[in-house]
Amino acid sequence: MQKMYPINKVFTGKVKSQFGMMTAMGKQPVEGEIFLSALGLQGDECESDKHHGGVERALHQYPSEHYDFWHVKFGNTADWQPAGMGENISTEGMTENDVCVGDKYQWGNAVIQVSQPRSPCYKLNKRWGVETFSEVMQETAKCGWLYRVITPGFVSAAEPLILIERTENALTIKQTCDYYFGDPLNPEGLRLIAAQEGLSASWTRTVNKRIETQQVENWTPRLKGIFA
Repeated sequence: MQKMYPINKVFTGKVKSQFGMMTAMGKQPVEGEIFLSALGLQGDECESDKHHGGVERALHQYPSEHYDFWHVKFGNTADWQPAGMGENISTEGMTENDVCVGDKYQWGNAVIQVSQPRSPCYKLNKRWGVETFSEVMQETAKCGWLYRVITPGFVSAAEPLILIERTENALTIKQTCDYYFGDPLNPEGLRLIAAQEGLSASWTRTVNKRIETQQVENWTPRLKGIFA
């Protein structure tokens, strides 16, 4: 039997000045059907296509239940609710422990595939006013995941995500994060990640570079926004 996961809400956003930066993180719910192209939901924007968006990062899904964790971790001074992480898809019942790299889902008329975990960045620190937010998200693997669009089509929050394909020996998003972020030079972990069908080209390049050089890339610019 195919697994079906209801969607709570779908979000899109425009780039504007908010949270002390230019960002499209402040997304709004979409009512009714919306077209999903290879580059994402119609009308959805990202501030920079170097680290966000593109065909392998067309959509971001985030588990709504994680907001309770953030509320407890950092207190009630923030509005801990979807789409606070800039996600396009908000669900309950799908987490990093359940979803695997390479999973394919039917969504409305579209087919989407999990391409990688989200790599947390310093803009989340600004968004929530917590200097270490991106680091904690990375350490806990409560980062959500990204999709590429295999078949464009019309989608909506009324249509569930239907798991239609999972490869053998697939790693969950949590397992992938635990290796990639938590034990980044583990030979077996790198081999397992590199073997994942559907893994994004950028993550594949990084993993192969680690295998070749036995060095981990500098995370400080991404996590803290310090580029010097």
